[in-house]
Amino acid sequence: MPRPSPGAALVDLYFRVLSRRRLGRLNRIVLLAALRSLGILNWHNPRESGEEWLLSRLAALLADRVIVDVGANQGSWSALARRLVPTATIHAVEPNPVTFARLATQAVVSGFTAHNTALGDHIGNALLFDYASGPGGTGHATLHAGVFTTVHHSQAAPVSVPLTTLDELAQGNGLDSIALLKIDTEGSESAVLRGGARLLAAGVIDVIQFEFNEMNVVSRVFMRDFVELLPGYEFYRLLPGSALPLGEYTPWLWEIFAFQNVVCVRKGSGLTL
Repeated sequence: MPRPSPGAALVDLYFRVLSRRRLGRLNRIVLLAALRSLGILNWHNPRESGEEWLLSRLAALLADRVIVDVGANQGSWSALARRLVPTATIHAVEPNPVTFARLATQAVVSGFTAHNTALGDHIGNALLFDYASGPGGTGHATLHAGVFTTVHHSQAAPVSVPLTTLDELAQGNGLDSIALLKIDTEGSESAVLRGGARLLAAGVIDVIQFEFNEMNVVSRVFMRDFVELLPGYEFYRLLPGSALPLGEYTPWLWEIFAFQNVVCVRKGSGLTL
């Protein structure tokens, strides 16, 4: 029986070391590293997501001014904002009645104002969906029932919650301007911005941070929709210690439906990230 050539032996070794399964894992690692370098899938904590860096970077701008946290959940982001910008006025908005009880406690500890309502593009009531099993009050609660069936592959139970707009919230609390508006509403971010049309038209919101992810597939909202809603803003993606300018809208670079924090800076504000 003839001995295999050295070349054939190398080829055999190659396929044994880099089997299809192993090569698939390698490709996944490379893909994840590439996405994270673009500000995608950095979600484990505020340092990795870039939120801690952003608050520190904006501390001078935010001092003695207003921060609004929409979709505040239990208040960890608002508490971080209070720690990094101690003189800011912070309003945290959370519709989930179970979660709000925890937020209200955190508000007392950290010294910010909590509001038990959802924000959208009209005033009235809305159905908020959370997991059907369990006590509720999770960070996945959303106004879009399809988020549970499509993204979380779980059954959801609704609860009726009050709904108002950002414009009405600002007017009712005497907020003439907002230095930083943070929105994390599991697919309803564009509706929150539409509800702030008066504030946006007046040019009194300096920086907007919102989450964009697979929930937007369910709500059928593209990054292009945010570009049209915010023509007077420069767009960035947050990185752990910086921000990536997105430049001119390009579908293949912008329309990535995976976790990311997008930051929009008002043109003419004098601020660059």
